[in-house]
Amino acid sequence: MKSAVLASVTLIFPSCVFAARPFVTDDARLTTGGSCQFESWTRIYPDGRELWALPACNPTGNLEFTFGGGRAKYDGESPTRDFVFQAKTLFRPLETNGWGWGLAAGTIRHPEINPGPNLLGNTYAYVPASLSLHDDRVVVHANLGWLKDRASGRSSASWGIGGEFSLQPGLLGIAETYGDNHGMAYGQMGVRYSVIPDLFQVDATTGQQLAGPGKNHWLSFGIRYTPDRLF
Repeated sequence: MKSAVLASVTLIFPSCVFAARPFVTDDARLTTGGSCQFESWTRIYPDGRELWALPACNPTGNLEFTFGGGRAKYDGESPTRDFVFQAKTLFRPLETNGWGWGLAAGTIRHPEINPGPNLLGNTYAYVPASLSLHDDRVVVHANLGWLKDRASGRSSASWGIGGEFSLQPGLLGIAETYGDNHGMAYGQMGVRYSVIPDLFQVDATTGQQLAGPGKNHWLSFGIRYTPDRLF
């Protein structure tokens, strides 16, 4: 059973649920203060599919809350659902040609969706850091985190590093790798395109498992809506 095979890698690093699409590795940025954003995406595996929807709001300017969930259906299995909540703040916001870092922590309930490439844990915290180069034409992100699985009681360290690269106005290339201290590693690459600059984006990626038991691979397609002000 797919979910049983992947249960051993539940304890990695959950930021893909909350990082700016299509990244798994989170960045030192927040949703605009006084506004919210909405992200949704699907992940397609050879034997299943996931659908996620995650709104996030930043009411104070430096404290972002994300709450949402996902639904998955794999061949021969009943559909499953997960619900997630996260809070994130920055100690140094990322600026052009500068660097930034922050802290995020959260929890997931009913952790049944494909844990491997989603890197979902029950309770977790991580530090996102970002570096801007060449007037934001290259931005590098790195994460270091911790998670604890409620069922097994096992704790894990997690890591991730990724980069976004300006290919042409409105089009970014992305590449990243991420994993944990138990030998699991994943990688993905793709593009993000701003259909309406600073408001509506679409993305597409392909990814696969690089190390550890299993041979997971997937395609992902997503959208991101980021209005400037809502309240």
